[in-house]
Amino acid sequence: MTKAELISRIHQKTGYDKVSISVIVEEMMTSVKESLVAHENVYLRGFGTFQLKTRKEKVARNISKNTSIVVPQHDIPAFKASKEFVKSLK
Repeated sequence: MTKAELISRIHQKTGYDKVSISVIVEEMMTSVKESLVAHENVYLRGFGTFQLKTRKEKVARNISKNTSIVVPQHDIPAFKASKEFVKSLK
């Protein structure tokens, strides 16, 4: 599902205009990004958690040049689904 399809589905179910829904969806995504940049997890009860995970420094191989490179420690965004969400998928 794309963002446009999500907005259309919300429009069909609620009757709100697509412009307002688009603004709300964009603001939600921006708020989640800003929270993660500030190293704050976002908890959505019954849905899941957006969080940062830290990847340790590691040595990787550049196969084409046959050399080793060091990939520094870095954070990546992750989503962990809630138990209710996981149960609904079964």
